[in-house]
Amino acid sequence: MTDTPLRAAIIPVTAIEQNCTLIWCTATKKAAVVDPGGDLPRILAAVGQAGVTVEKILLTHGHIDHAGEAKPLAEQLGVPIEGPHEDDRFWLARLDEDGRQWGIRGVVFEPDRWLAEGDTVTIGDLTLDVYHTPGHTAGHVIFHHAPTRFAQVGDVLFQGSVGRTDLPQGNHKQLLESIVTKLWPLGDETAFIPGHGKPSTFAHERAHNMFVSDRALSA
Repeated sequence: MTDTPLRAAIIPVTAIEQNCTLIWCTATKKAAVVDPGGDLPRILAAVGQAGVTVEKILLTHGHIDHAGEAKPLAEQLGVPIEGPHEDDRFWLARLDEDGRQWGIRGVVFEPDRWLAEGDTVTIGDLTLDVYHTPGHTAGHVIFHHAPTRFAQVGDVLFQGSVGRTDLPQGNHKQLLESIVTKLWPLGDETAFIPGHGKPSTFAHERAHNMFVSDRALSA
């Protein structure tokens, strides 16, 4: 099996089974933890098992199951937090309140770096492109690594579904627009890890997803 410059491992966390993801550069063994919503011992065990060094935390958006324990993990590892887009300041400011509601630890913080459309983030020798994809939340972003045709899409798109838009600042029309104008142009062969559930490809979703398949959108 030919090695790949990027590897990813899914670490389900919290009772909501959110896909915290460990992404690392195989050349340098430098890694990023994406969306550490909780269960830090489980995340740290996965880091140890992979034999990598975490150099930053990346966030797709500010919901409690994705960002609740980002600050404690950053402090424990001594690393910065990058993301989401500043339009998710609303959610990050209420993590403690939402944590009490959901029974998940939530620590309010402000990231070391807000991300915007056109930005890039690095993990070791890897460079990932940042796309602003509002709809599920106003400040949602996704990360795309073009050389390996890989994307981490948070709660924008799932296998067979799309992100919910019934929470504050959600917008279903905007979400569909983000998928069609930001995700689909990245290519059908792109494989993605969603915020919940199993990985998929854009080709599979364009063929079968009841919300955003080509057939559904042309109806």
